[in-house]
Amino acid sequence: MIVPHCRLSAETLTGVIEEYVTRDGTELSEASAKIAAVRYGLDLGTLVLVYDPEADSCNILSVDQLDD
Repeated sequence: MIVPHCRLSAETLTGVIEEYVTRDGTELSEASAKIAAVRYGLDLGTLVLVYDPEADSCNILSVDQLDD
């Protein structure tokens, strides 16, 4: 299920983005450029926030990665 990122509070969105960019082992203290890039992609519409209710988890995907 795609969740419009603009419907999340700024604090919640930041938390989701921070969790996403640190999944690969990036330290949060070094993640500011990645966080900005993800936020920019969400704002542009090239990235989307996807919630999986079965796994109770969020992911951020490129629109190219979405199933038709």
